[in-house]
Amino acid sequence: MQEFFTLVLHPRLSKLLRVRWLGQFTDGIFQSALASFILFSPERQATAMAAALGFTVVLLPYSIIGPLVGTILDRIPRQRAVVAANAIRAIDLIFIAILVFYGNTGLLLTLLILFAFGVNRLLLAGLSAGLPLMIERPNLIKANALAVTGGSLAVVIGGGIGIAVRRAIDSMGNANHSDAILLCIAVIGYLGATFLATRIEKLELGPLPHETPAPNGFSEMFAAFRFLRHHKDAARGILATSIQRGGLTSLTIVGLLLERNTFNDPTNTEAGLAGVSRAIAAAGIGLVIGAVLAPIGVEKIGRHNWIRSMALVSAITPLLVGFIKLPIALYIAAFFVAAAGQSMKVTNDALIQTKITDDFRGRTFALYDMTVNVAMVCGALLAALVTPNNGETLVTPMGITVIYLLTALVLLRKSKFSGLATT
Repeated sequence: MQEFFTLVLHPRLSKLLRVRWLGQFTDGIFQSALASFILFSPERQATAMAAALGFTVVLLPYSIIGPLVGTILDRIPRQRAVVAANAIRAIDLIFIAILVFYGNTGLLLTLLILFAFGVNRLLLAGLSAGLPLMIERPNLIKANALAVTGGSLAVVIGGGIGIAVRRAIDSMGNANHSDAILLCIAVIGYLGATFLATRIEKLELGPLPHETPAPNGFSEMFAAFRFLRHHKDAARGILATSIQRGGLTSLTIVGLLLERNTFNDPTNTEAGLAGVSRAIAAAGIGLVIGAVLAPIGVEKIGRHNWIRSMALVSAITPLLVGFIKLPIALYIAAFFVAAAGQSMKVTNDALIQTKITDDFRGRTFALYDMTVNVAMVCGALLAALVTPNNGETLVTPMGITVIYLLTALVLLRKSKFSGLATT
């Protein structure tokens, strides 16, 4: 643990961490306001399809433009992209807050939310691509675990604080007004992240001047695909992580419906929101544990074997939700799936960062994000098709388990990583 504290104080890495963590903490506040307004409003019924469409609205646009974003990140200073992205998010949320204040749920609100999340993915891809330039190579996996897990935990903490603040101010007036106030708080957070990003030097996040690609038209979008053909272990890791995230999204749909419509009185939305908060807290603890264990596991059995092991752990836990219709089962499943998924992701992120040169890193991470987003959209929509609105189903958890097992036993089978299992 001392090594992680040392990294937090690293003179260059700490600048990146402050930007990432404050931004993701604010993301948590933003997302809690949206969840309250869209899924846990007393005026609106929570259905499987409504929850799935919420995920789709957030994720699908970036899934389409992801490769183009990667090209941008490998062409312009990533620090400038990070500064601009945070400032744009702050302005965008002002307009979202106005619409929420007046209870507007129309197309304009949807488009503004789409834009906010699309910009967010650009920002995170830029920070991930630039991280190897901010830390010495021997500390890369630990630094990556710290950045990703700290950010995920920041989202959880921000979401929890957002829910608490929302419940505190809700008694003061209209629920829509409370959500709008939360969004205004998020505006302040994004402005703070903008300021912190200006403390990073222009070229510190790359791309380095001699590695900036020459203009090559639209074909640059597909360069990452071609590059990964020669790094199949990284490609398999990206696909495995994406599948894990897709299953996690399916499980999230089930959990939201159980807490909203089964474990609590559907008319008592505050109780449902509190239950979701507890599940998120369990997942947050899992994120930390998974990240802490990742470097240890990699050292003991190698990166590829560790990724495979985490896929197997992920396969077991969804069955708890299917067979045990109790909140505690949901919380335990949230903990283990989050822990395994986070451990898998930080390990694979470090693998990519060591395999991919800086001139391709922005495009590769953008493609990575795109693949994860597509998998999450698919996971949400598939769950919506087979999950009843009360969330009580065995089909969805069983399906997730089967897919996770196939990932571990087929996609990540040991023969595919011959000679690489301990690297």
